[in-house]
Parts: sequence; structure tokens; C-alpha cells
Amino acid sequence: MALVDLLNISKHYEAQTILHEINFHVDAGERIVIVGKNGSGKSTIMKIIDGSLEPDGGERICRQNLHIKMLDQVPRFEEDHSVREAVEAGLGELKAAKIRFDRLSESLVHDFDNKALLQEHATLSNFLDHHNAWNLDEKIERVLEFFQLKMYETRLVHMLSGGEQRRVALAALLLQKPDILLLDEPTNHLDVYMVEFLEELILKEKFTLVFISHDRYFIDQIATKTIEIEEAALREFNGGYSNYLTQKSELLRTMQKQHDNLLRLLKAENEWLGKSVRARLKRNEGRKKRVLALREEAKTNPARIHKIQLELQREAKHFNRDKSINKQKMLFEIENLGITLGEKRLISNFSTRILQRDVIAIVGPNGSGKSTLLKALLQRLKPTEGIIKQGDFSIGYFDQHREMLDDSKNLIETFCPMGGDRVEVQGKNLHVYGYLKNFLFPREFLDKKIGILSGGEKNRVALALLFTKKVDCLILDEPTNDLDIPTINILEEQLQHFPGAVIIVSHDRYFVDKIAKKLFIFQGNGTVEESYLPYSEYLDIEKELREVAAIKHPTKTAEALKLSKNRHKAKPLKLSFNEKKALEQLPNEIEQLEIQIQQLNNCLADPSCYEEKGISTLARELSDSEVLYEQKVDALLTIEEKLEHIEAQKHEERSISKISEKT
Repeated sequence: MALVDLLNISKHYEAQTILHEINFHVDAGERIVIVGKNGSGKSTIMKIIDGSLEPDGGERICRQNLHIKMLDQVPRFEEDHSVREAVEAGLGELKAAKIRFDRLSESLVHDFDNKALLQEHATLSNFLDHHNAWNLDEKIERVLEFFQLKMYETRLVHMLSGGEQRRVALAALLLQKPDILLLDEPTNHLDVYMVEFLEELILKEKFTLVFISHDRYFIDQIATKTIEIEEAALREFNGGYSNYLTQKSELLRTMQKQHDNLLRLLKAENEWLGKSVRARLKRNEGRKKRVLALREEAKTNPARIHKIQLELQREAKHFNRDKSINKQKMLFEIENLGITLGEKRLISNFSTRILQRDVIAIVGPNGSGKSTLLKALLQRLKPTEGIIKQGDFSIGYFDQHREMLDDSKNLIETFCPMGGDRVEVQGKNLHVYGYLKNFLFPREFLDKKIGILSGGEKNRVALALLFTKKVDCLILDEPTNDLDIPTINILEEQLQHFPGAVIIVSHDRYFVDKIAKKLFIFQGNGTVEESYLPYSEYLDIEKELREVAAIKHPTKTAEALKLSKNRHKAKPLKLSFNEKKALEQLPNEIEQLEIQIQQLNNCLADPSCYEEKGISTLARELSDSEVLYEQKVDALLTIEEKLEHIEAQKHEERSISKISEKT
């Protein structure tokens, strides 16, 4: 049964139809990503699911007592709350349930036959299991640490930056674990290590999730279903982003085949209409209308097919740069660069050259100095040590504040400041509308003021404007933030054709993999490493090295060991009452299901058996049994994994005790 059903939902804003009689369902355990252009209705669907926005038509059906929580783009907190208080604000019910459970456990030792206490104990156990709230204090510490909020935990939350406040709000929602979690661009303001933690947490704790994201690797890792919004309608695809691309390619082939068949039919009908006098008779008016409708469909189909084809080409194409161009022209020469801000050492003794056709991504944790290096290259910040030699060339700069835009001007004035309606783009003279159409702007936007556009629309304008400048080097600071995937594809295409150097700061792994030929990797301790590996491959290797290091050096310092000992002593892991019971019962239940599945398969292979019981009945029973089998195996593996953690924790505590005694 679905947790939420949206049936024949329609929504309009003034004269614009955003959603037209769409159907949308959220089942328990699903992780649904909604994709589409900015302004297509992605956030509208989220708000209708949440219940904070009423549709103009249709029905929202919601399971009783369902808890739905949504990550707002601009989160709100109590004025006097610290970061820790804001994170813990929604956990009162979970903490109270854990306290009550512990008290009941103590009471049942002496009163085990009390049915009322046993029932309440089981109910609380299920509640704590569902929210994985057995070790809340430990989870709070982990979330604060991984989202780089631990250093701010006593600071008033409203004193933080917008990005930091979103991390606080995200941390709070993850700890609450609502029945349905709604996330709008959750990876914005997260570095790759935070995104990795978020992915692991969502998968491990089996969230039911509906989200919007432009991070295509995150979508691939998390999504079980992709919903695309286009022209007020929904189209559903199984799996994440790579499956979405594969299925959309198949859709294109099907549409092309249908269009070819349509053209053949249209040709035959046109011949009939032109030659047959019967076409003038009243009884054939219906057939005439059908011919005219076929003509209109034939006109629109190529446009739709071409649109999808263009999207896929943008996604799949990797531009091979011309090797004949002399790459020896130097733009920047960096010698022994060192930058310290306050007491923090951001860059130490970094030397490199940036050449004419280099495409470089600057990556690393938040706060490690990536944007600082850009400011140094732009001569907006003076290095503490070393020098940056710069050749004679021009730079185009894109920053997250869109400083190149004037809110009082419209699009025509922005792109044609000297009048007219033509714009020069990399040697081509184009009509401004023809150019802006490539950045998904309809004609009616030409007269709109920059100031009334959304953040994503302003980013599209800024990027489009950047590529009209005659520059030798592009420097881009987080260019994919607030962009939808179709616009990111356009940006990638423009960058792949750009003839000069490109320097990008980005946390978007897919974008970096597709664009960058070289990495400047900030380690967070002042060290900057250069690499020619794809970024995702570098991260995989880095993760493997961390795991190897943990195996080779499992011990900690004496002080850290003592802290770890105290932490584990205060918050030991243990199996819940229900988990212990399941651990005893599940192996036998799984074995019985294996026998049942084998019997059903045997029956389906025997005509005398399946004719008696019915193929459809047997197929349904087999499907239900296989689903139940997978669920029970998954549940058993989860409990066994937790049991391994408990044993490992006990072993670690024994090791800590021995080492502590020696130290």
C-alpha cells in the first residue's frame, strides 16, 4: 500500500499550467528522484506531497499518522537555539521512548508475565527500530562530525552562513527519520566526503525518500525510481541516472519508429484525400479530421524527438580537443605559493603551471582553500608567500554571487548593451533569442528584468553571458549550484568546446569527471596535490587507502583510546528485543521460503500441476514468496551485521582496556 497517493493532480500559477492531471505514488522504502528543468514543477510536487501546498484539482491520499518532513531551501530555527539544540530539537519523542523502553525492560525482569507491559515494550521496540534510535547520542556526534558542525555546536544557529544552516537542518531531519523524507538539492553546500556520508546513511537506514538533485552520481547511488517532469506531465523510469539515460534512449528509438510508421500512414491517407471524391462526402468528415490530426502530430513529433536526442547527445558526447594546438603557452606560473588566513594554513609551498588548454578542477573538503586559490589567481587576494606570474591574457569569472549581472536590466539589455538584437559567441553572430534558447529561455523572457528571476534562472543568464565574452581563460566557482541537469548538460557542452583554459571549483563528481583533465586536490592541511585521474577514481582509491590504513594501524593515541573507552561504556550497542527474536526465527523462515519457492517453480514446469492451480495464481504466489524471501534475508543480514559491530565493539573495548593499562 502506498504511503502517499496523488491522483489526477493539477496545479496552475496564473496562466501557466505546472501539473496537469498527474498521478504520483510513494511506497515504503522507495527513493524517488524528480528531474526536469527549473520551473517545471519539481518543488511543487514536493510541497503537495508535504501537504503545505494545495492542488487546484485532484486528490491527495495520505496514510493515517504519517510523518513527512521536508528540507527547506531556507530553513527556520528557534532564535535562541545553538547548533546542537537545533539538531536535537525534533528528537524529544525518540529520547522519551528510549527512556521509557529502558524502564520497562527493568520492570519486566521482575514482572515478565505482565501482558500490558509486554505489549508496550514491543510497541516501543518497533518504534525505536523503525527510527534506528537505540544510540541517538552516538548518531548525533557522528552527524555533527561528518557535516563539519561539531566546531559550531555551541554557537547560535542563526549566526551561521546559509550553507551551514542547511547542513544543520539536514542533520536534524536525518536523525528524526520521518516516514517520508523530502529533500530539495540536499548535496548543495556539501563537499564530496559529506555526500559520501549522506549516501551511506540513507542506504543503511532504509529511508523512504523523495528528492530533487542535480548530482548525477548521488542520483545513481540513491534512487530506485526516476520521475521526469516535462510539459506538465510525468514520465517514470526505473533506477537512477544511468538507467534513466538508457531508458530514455530506448524511448527515443520507439518514438522514431512510431514517427516513421506515422509518416507512412500519412502518405497513404494524403494520397486518398487528394484523389478520392469520397473525401468530400459528409460521412468522411471524421476521416478528414483524422488526417489533419495526423499532419499536426507529424509536425510536432520531430521536434520532440529532436529535443530528446539533443539531451542525450549532450550527455554522452565527450569533446576531443585538437592536439595540434600549441599547449606550451603559459597563463599562470605558481612558485612556492603559501596562503594563511587568520591562524589557518590553507596552502603550503605549492608550485605548478597552468597552460593555454588546461582544464583543471580544484577539489577538496569545504574550507580547505579552494576558492581562496581562485581569488589569488584573480589578484583579489595577496599570497602570504611565493609568487603567481601571469601572462598577457583575459579572464572570464563566474562566481556564486553572480556579480556580473545588473538586476535592473532585462535580458536584451544584458546581452546587447549597445542596442540591437545580435550577440557575438565564439566568432559566430547570433540572434539573442536563438542563443538564449540554447540555455532554455523562452522568447517571453527577453523583456524580463534580471531582478525578478529565480536563483537558477540567474545562474543560467550569468553562464550564457560568460560565453559571449572574448576571454582566454574561464574561472568558475561552483557553477552547477542551483542548476538543473539539462542546464548542466548545456554548460558541459559549452566548456568542452571552449578553446581556452578552464579552471573550476566544484564538488559535483560527475561534472568534474566529464570536464576536467587535471585535478588540484586540496587535502585540508595546506597540501595541494596534482592528479590526472578521474575524480571519482581518485576518491575510490583514497577510500581504499583509508580502509587499508585502518587495518594496518587499528590502535589510537592513549588519550583518544580513553575517550573512546568512555564513549563505548556510556553508549554500548545491543540487539533490541525484536532483533533477538528475529535472529532466532528468521533462519527457519528463510529455509521454509526456499522450499516453497522451489515447489512453485517445479509446479510451473509441470503442465498437469499449473493447469490445475492456474498459471497466473502460481506466478503471483511465486512473486510474493520471492519478495518476502528477499525482505527476510535482508533483515537477517542487517541484524547479523549489527551483531558483528557489537562483537567488534566488545573486542575494541577489551583492547582499549589493555592499552590504557599500559599507558
